[in-house]
Amino acid sequence: MENAFKDAILQQNKPIIDAIKIIDSAQMQIVLVVDEDGVLVGTITDGDVRRGIINGVELDAASSEIMNPEPITVTEGASHEEMEHAIKAHKVQQLPVINAQGKPVGLERLADLTSPQAVITEEHIDDVWVVLMLCGLGSRLLPLTENLPKPMIPIGDKPLLETIISNFVKQGFKNFYFSVNYKSDIIKDHFGDGSALGINICYLNEDKRMGTAGALSLLPERPEGPIIIMNGDILTNSNFVHLVSYHRQNHAAATMCVREYQQQVPYGVVQTSGARLKSITEKPSQTYFVNAGIYVINPEALDHVPSDTYFDMPELFSAMSDAGEDSVVFPIREYWLDIGNLGDLERGRIEFDRIFGKTSL
Repeated sequence: MENAFKDAILQQNKPIIDAIKIIDSAQMQIVLVVDEDGVLVGTITDGDVRRGIINGVELDAASSEIMNPEPITVTEGASHEEMEHAIKAHKVQQLPVINAQGKPVGLERLADLTSPQAVITEEHIDDVWVVLMLCGLGSRLLPLTENLPKPMIPIGDKPLLETIISNFVKQGFKNFYFSVNYKSDIIKDHFGDGSALGINICYLNEDKRMGTAGALSLLPERPEGPIIIMNGDILTNSNFVHLVSYHRQNHAAATMCVREYQQQVPYGVVQTSGARLKSITEKPSQTYFVNAGIYVINPEALDHVPSDTYFDMPELFSAMSDAGEDSVVFPIREYWLDIGNLGDLERGRIEFDRIFGKTSL
């Protein structure tokens, strides 16, 4: 780990896509942005990247466009106590160490500076519950769903739901609730209580359709930490640890994951002033952020969920907004595919090995 910081250094004129590669591959999960003389001029974290996406910054733009230009640092030679104090006082996960010329010579992490007894995990996810909504009939995937619930349809070498769980397990999540209805016995027989996977699985049995949020009223108790809610028909390798960290850093009551969606007008769009032609733009495209079917909410959000009633997640976000509670969006930059129809399923099967490999739980 001593020289791992060198892999995190990036010239400020390099594109944001290069910063993303460092964040996703380097041990330190941070980018140290330097000028042509090697002097530290900023840092970039996963949250900085996603905020840049929200603000419309292109991934081929210079990394300096999204960096934090005033990072918290310590000078070479600082004591262990000074570094620990700085990292805790400013609530950061990483602390660049610079020399007298301002050049990075090291990078300290909270996980390395603090005793294992004082820190559960780097992102504190042991108190996070994961609720998976698995009740859909999968009508658009007939005839495959005549005998299988949609989350159990094979993609690659395993059911879709197994890939979803595998991604969570690899990232350290352990507490799961499955909201089930249609052919729920198949899901229960396959996963059981989760002990074979080293996790805890409990089942929320919907006797009637309750929507994407209504089943939250069936939770037996209120958790102490955030709740991730995810639709069970999404194939993704999203980083849920980053999602929880982003949610907490923004002090949000709720976070909605979003995806960029581009829509192209198939005709030339005409701008006019009265009857006078001003301009014509041939086949323009418009980019939107759309709901990605993955959410994080604080436990207090459950106060807005009615019992024994059909209730969708957009309704929950509206109720929280009406109550003056802040919500934020988290743009997914990783692979994401909604398995909504047979065409989506075929695409997922074609792309699966390239994205996920062939390993099973």
